[in-house]
Amino acid sequence: MKCPECNNELNKTEVEIEDAQTPALSYQCSNCDYYNFEPESTIKVINELKKKESPLKIKQKIIKLSQDRLGMYFNQDIVKSLNLRSGEEIFVSVPDNKKIVLEIG
Repeated sequence: MKCPECNNELNKTEVEIEDAQTPALSYQCSNCDYYNFEPESTIKVINELKKKESPLKIKQKIIKLSQDRLGMYFNQDIVKSLNLRSGEEIFVSVPDNKKIVLEIG
């Protein structure tokens, strides 16, 4: 493979990416510092890093509202990350007896 800038031969190099176990393959020119990453290996690294991302998880307390109703305040971080606004509708589902799923309408 030739360098598109200086027509020199490109060297195939494995590049280690922080927090990824799979290296990305890069083609680098030793003459003019041109480099390019192989698309397939780049996609593998991106997918690996996405799998390692942890969702926002915050411990909340259930509060008593009135009569037999319970409620919960949303932490400021949750409000910002989901861009929630007062009065917005959400859909609530209960997939099992340990989970509540809220879906923004």
